[in-house]
Amino acid sequence: MPVRKIAAISILVLLSLIPASAQVGNFIISQHGHAVGTASYNFAANADGYDSTSIVRIAMQGLNYSLSKTERLSSANHLQNVQLSAAVNGSAVTVTAKPDEAQMLLNISANGYSTTTRLTQHPGTVFLADFDPGALQTLLTLAAVQNNRDLWAVIPKQAGSVEPIQLATYADQQGSLDDKPIVVHHLVVTIAAESTDLFSGPENQLLQAELPQNGFALVRKGFVLTPPTKPGAPPTD
Repeated sequence: MPVRKIAAISILVLLSLIPASAQVGNFIISQHGHAVGTASYNFAANADGYDSTSIVRIAMQGLNYSLSKTERLSSANHLQNVQLSAAVNGSAVTVTAKPDEAQMLLNISANGYSTTTRLTQHPGTVFLADFDPGALQTLLTLAAVQNNRDLWAVIPKQAGSVEPIQLATYADQQGSLDDKPIVVHHLVVTIAAESTDLFSGPENQLLQAELPQNGFALVRKGFVLTPPTKPGAPPTD
């Protein structure tokens, strides 16, 4: 194999190991096309991996939701610890999660009650809170590294659970980012029988997510997806 081609492949491998989110991502949250909130994430390198932060704000009839999450990831983007504070229609929720030997220790406090749950620990785990773009970016990064396999989601609801993640790759679409044309990759993520459409750019950066919650979407500021004439189909092998 030519040296130049080997070097190019090495660069691609290195890029896949870095969160496509080494910069801030800012998003509009919409329901049925109407803006109802904002969300953002930021990944910063530390001595051992990455520090991740996410902030979410939604204000609409029937739902006032805020989330603040800090997360530490290893250099392989594996979960090391999470601290989350949220408020849902005035009710406070706090969550912490941390691997403990072969298990994930999950503590949830909500509505005056606290629970501690030990979940099966998997290396390719994403802590998946509602409307969190940072979690979806981490999922995209892990999916690229692990060839869409052996991925799991920690769901911090009720006592908490860990669920397998299934990914299907669909045909590329087109869009624009800051008025410049961009190729858009399309994944469908299925977790506990609920599906989320993820759209990402050439650098694996999250651009848009069609969420399982009724009519909700996350759209990166400055991004416009060019809709296909009909829903895409998985590419043939």
